[in-house]
Amino acid sequence: MVNGPILVVDDEPDNLAAMSQILANKYSLVFARDAIETLAAVSKHHPCLILLDIQMPDTDGYAVCRTLKADPRTESIPVIFVTSMSEELNEAAGFNAGAVDYITKPVSPSIVRARVATHLSLVRATMIEKSYRESIYMLGEAAHYKDTDTGVHIWRMAAYARELAEACGWNEDDCRLLELAAPMHDTGKLAIPDAILCKPDKLNAEEWDIMKTHTRIGANILAKSDSPVFRMAAEIALRHHEKWDGTGYPDGLAGEAIPKSARITAVVDVFDALSMKRPYKEPWPLDLVMDNLHQQSGSHFEPRLIEIFNSILPQILEIKATWDTLENQH
Repeated sequence: MVNGPILVVDDEPDNLAAMSQILANKYSLVFARDAIETLAAVSKHHPCLILLDIQMPDTDGYAVCRTLKADPRTESIPVIFVTSMSEELNEAAGFNAGAVDYITKPVSPSIVRARVATHLSLVRATMIEKSYRESIYMLGEAAHYKDTDTGVHIWRMAAYARELAEACGWNEDDCRLLELAAPMHDTGKLAIPDAILCKPDKLNAEEWDIMKTHTRIGANILAKSDSPVFRMAAEIALRHHEKWDGTGYPDGLAGEAIPKSARITAVVDVFDALSMKRPYKEPWPLDLVMDNLHQQSGSHFEPRLIEIFNSILPQILEIKATWDTLENQH
């Protein structure tokens, strides 16, 4: 964890004292002198970073690092080797063992402080990214909590969306954004009353008007953030029910006036909804699902997207099989 101490490992007391003098005024430190003490300290203190000597009286630092990297509980802790072994071969062995950096003795205090600060900033960035993704997942799950489908639907659909975007020539960053943004397309359903959202019968005109407001509500919620993923999510939330021929909602946009992200999401959302089991229906056979998509090509969906989706159907079915297996395990 990023707020844990730094673990300094060296069998020479003078070296431990030197590291303490360099770092103790800014960081919390704990110390170990050999492999056994190191593993015990990791278990007890959960350090955010380890400064690890290579030459120790029992097991060398390479082996200690490999042990840490082989354990899921400790594999994410960055290890910096601090050693007098300065040959290029030694440095390569350190990186091969899983270290993120290599500092040679005698150490320069400014270099030690700079390297430690750099790697701790990377740890923080990784934790922020993890929290970011978890927040997106929770928001996507929340939007479907009251609905009649399963949470797996939104993640399976997101994987389809990424695959279709890749086939359309999108770059890696945009595909990744779409995969994160697409699960939030129904965020606005959080504001729709249960009596409407979960009604087993056909909605009347007034209820349907209320249901359709979920697009604007979701967009308004998601637009509160300026981050690229939430900007795309707001765009998709607002436009994923627009139709290629202009008969959709909320604004009756047509053709390329509909954002491409929303056009892609619309295709994969319908494909997954038809091919999954719901409380009120069995999954449609694949041929009927694809017939439905082709019948709506040019009306609901962009014709070119249906052509591309059809061309990558084997990959889509692989994704489906993977997610179906995961769903059946729960």
